[in-house]
Amino acid sequence: MSKTVIIKDLTKKYKLYNKQTERILDMITPKSFGEDFYGLRNVSFEAEQGDIIGLVGVNGSGKSTLANIIAGIIPETSGEVTVKGKTALIAVAAGLNNQLSGRENIELKCLMLGFSKKKIKELEPEIIEFSELGKFIDQPVKSYSSGMKSRLGFAISVTIDPDILIIDEALSVGDKAFAEKSFEKMVEFKKRGKTMFFVSHSTNQVKKFCEKILWLEYGQVRAFGSVKEVIPQFEKFFQDYKAMSKNEKKQFREEALKRQSGEEPASVK
Repeated sequence: MSKTVIIKDLTKKYKLYNKQTERILDMITPKSFGEDFYGLRNVSFEAEQGDIIGLVGVNGSGKSTLANIIAGIIPETSGEVTVKGKTALIAVAAGLNNQLSGRENIELKCLMLGFSKKKIKELEPEIIEFSELGKFIDQPVKSYSSGMKSRLGFAISVTIDPDILIIDEALSVGDKAFAEKSFEKMVEFKKRGKTMFFVSHSTNQVKKFCEKILWLEYGQVRAFGSVKEVIPQFEKFFQDYKAMSKNEKKQFREEALKRQSGEEPASVK
C-alpha cells in the first residue's frame, strides 16, 4: 500500500507570555521573551492508504495539534510533514464562521476548497440533508448548539469526498442517532480505502472503528501499533491516571515535560 501521511521529527513550538508587552518585545527586539512550550516534539510515524488511526492521550498531549498540522490548518515549527491527497478536518465549529448562516458556511467552505459555484449548488442539498439541520440551515451558526455545529461540519467534510479524513472529537457531541449515521459513513470511507485519523476520549469508539493507535503523551509518542497491542496499555495507564489526585496529575505532567526536553527523538514505524 502507498503511504499517504509521513511525519518525520515533527515539532510544534509555542511561546507562552506572562503579559502582552513580552509578546510585542519578542516580535520587535532581537532578545527572546516568553517561555518555549512544545505542543509536539520529535514525533515520527507513517500512515498507509486505508489506515484508520486513533489518536489517544490525556488532555494537553498534542492530539488536536497533530490533527490540525496534518489538515494543513497550522504549520509545523520543524520536521517534515508529507500529506498525499485532499484532507478534511471535522471538529466542533472547525472552519465555521459564526456570523454566517449554515448555508453561507457551506458555500464559503466549498469555495475555499476550490469548488465552482455550479458544483456547490449540486452538493448543497446533499450536505443539508446529511446535516439534518432543516430550517436551521438559514440561521446564523452562532445560534447553533455544539451538536448542530458538529453535524454541519461533518456533513460538509464527508460530502466533499476527501482522501484523508481527520475527526477530532466531532462525534462526542450531539445525538446518538447522528453519531451512528456518521459511523456508517466512516465505514463506507474505510471500504473505499480512505486514510482516517480519529481523535476521541472514548476508547469504546476507538476500539469499534480504528485499526491502529498513536498514543501521545505531552507532545511525544508513547506508543504506535495495533489496537490490540496499544489500547490495553493505554487503558491501564488511564485507569491509574484517573486515580491520581490533582497534585499528582500536575507532578506527572511536569515530569513528562522535563523528559520531553531531554529525551532522544521518539520515532516509530
